[in-house]
Amino acid sequence: MTKISPRLLRNPLHFLSLGFGSGLSPFAPGTLGTLFAIPPYLLLAQLPLAYYLLAVLVAFAIGVYLCGYTSRALGEHDHSGIVWDEFVGFWITMIAVPATWQWILAGFVLFRLFDIVKPWPVKVADEKMKGGFGIMFDDVLAALYALVGLQIALQLVNSV
Repeated sequence: MTKISPRLLRNPLHFLSLGFGSGLSPFAPGTLGTLFAIPPYLLLAQLPLAYYLLAVLVAFAIGVYLCGYTSRALGEHDHSGIVWDEFVGFWITMIAVPATWQWILAGFVLFRLFDIVKPWPVKVADEKMKGGFGIMFDDVLAALYALVGLQIALQLVNSV
């Protein structure tokens, strides 16, 4: 794994793809990146659902470019320091979920679980898809697993 120079953060594109610097963590940068995704999520959660979805879609599209750009600069596909995909993955996980600490914690745990374990087809996407789209897409798939889990839990809680 290529060591990332903090000087890379001077470039705004790298600053974003490296999760505002959270990707520079020597320990669990993906987990720290997901934690750093929570404050922007709290802002996004104030939006009506249609605007939230649009914002996440735009963040995904921008992420394809950002992650590919930083990956090329580092000379390494999907370097662990690139965590914009974790940001977007967490935001997908939290679609139409209450922005309370309990649901945020549940979403955080579920997203990290599916992003780390990589059940089918997440693992296939992670191994086979390259470039910025590949970096983003496996996290989108992991987030969809987490989203479904949260939505089931939400329905169960609301039916009691």
